[in-house]
Amino acid sequence: MTTARPTASYAELGVAYGERLAARGVAPSMLTHKWQASDLIAPHSDIDVRVVLGQVPDSWWEWNERLAGAHSQAVLLDPAHSRLLEHPPGFAFTVSEVDRNRVSPAEISTWTLITGNPTALQRWKSRAQMVPWSRADERFYRGILDARTGGRYRLDKDSTDNVHHDLDGYRRHCVVWHYVAPCWFASAALATRTRCPGKTAALTQWHPGELESRAEDFLRLSSTASGPGPIPAELLRSAHITVDGLLRHTPPPRSMPEEPKTEAAAWTTTAGMLRVRVARWIYYLNPPPGTATGYLIAREEKELRSARNTLNRLADQTTGDEALLVRAMAALLPPGPTTTSTLRDLLALWGRHRSVVEDFLSARST
Repeated sequence: MTTARPTASYAELGVAYGERLAARGVAPSMLTHKWQASDLIAPHSDIDVRVVLGQVPDSWWEWNERLAGAHSQAVLLDPAHSRLLEHPPGFAFTVSEVDRNRVSPAEISTWTLITGNPTALQRWKSRAQMVPWSRADERFYRGILDARTGGRYRLDKDSTDNVHHDLDGYRRHCVVWHYVAPCWFASAALATRTRCPGKTAALTQWHPGELESRAEDFLRLSSTASGPGPIPAELLRSAHITVDGLLRHTPPPRSMPEEPKTEAAAWTTTAGMLRVRVARWIYYLNPPPGTATGYLIAREEKELRSARNTLNRLADQTTGDEALLVRAMAALLPPGPTTTSTLRDLLALWGRHRSVVEDFLSARST
């Protein structure tokens, strides 16, 4: 396999991660991470990995166990990895799914190669830029805004549990890269109907009205996130003003017809996310010494709620055995807060209904 080098430190981290996966027999066809090299700001950014498999494993459960073990080993390589490798991969797709346009173009547009075939990834990304703008794109980017605007972004919810130095630098990083930059990224995409490759690209290329100087300020701040800088609370007040300005330049929601492939893409996205859940839960419940995962366990509620809502919609859009399978999978995603106790119960529930889980995760994968 060939290896891309996004930045020196993150490239080395990606290579080491791929080696741990290979040693555990996970062996993906391709590893990518979300966002571009310029969006990963050491030492604060974590790397959000996507796995692309040549074929589905014989057992998703055993594959997840190996993935969780490999992730733990990678974290143990360096104390800083508890932050940089905050969680196991976020999605697992198959080459066939990507080839058949079953993965969101907006998602693929953000991918950067870690290991695998650069020509294949470039082909997928080029095609993602050519696909006509759709209702799914509107949902993708507005979802980013809806999760952060209107007072929804809370700096105190950006956990510092695995941050062991320069807490103010990390909090400034969170304001810029978890709040302002994602909103800028989403607003730029919606305003231009362009699938942006990353947050830095949006801040660099889209300067509506009076916001050019603010983009420069936040980009300059991001390059000096560690060390002296503005008080995080003051930066957050400036960020609120900036985001309000972005929203004034963001077009209102457009009424667009549902694309015929929307249901298939929703299925693949949900399956792709659920395929790595067991690995996440195993890792969260049994983290390496000194690694905090309580805040990650709490975040699972939002992920599972999104999957459950999508499965319920899919159940109304499918028929026959597929509809029964979707409903059975949705029943394995009970509502409510996620805690250590409820996550252990959920892992046991999936274990008792492993055949349903395996069938859903492999359905439509080829």
